[in-house]
Amino acid sequence: MTVRWDDDSSAFLEVRTLRRQSPSADARELRSSMAKNPLTVLPASSGAAAGPLTITAVEPIGHYAVRIRFSDGHDTGIYSWKYLHELCRTHGKPVQAR
Repeated sequence: MTVRWDDDSSAFLEVRTLRRQSPSADARELRSSMAKNPLTVLPASSGAAAGPLTITAVEPIGHYAVRIRFSDGHDTGIYSWKYLHELCRTHGKPVQAR
């Protein structure tokens, strides 16, 4: 997913990164468990057999966030603009202006 900011800067975030860094409670708990124990067993995705992970929808939540729905059924993470900006800074790949 490419995010373009008001200052015309842009960053590309991979779908797997967005899903892994979901701000949902279950994803935060999983990241915490993995930080404590790298051998944490990852839960199986409900859509694992359905093909590659994709974004199926991006819905605005007021003026402060978006909800990203994924092909594995995950849709509980609400990504604030502040959090997306941080993800772009830490995990994003620069996109050249056209």
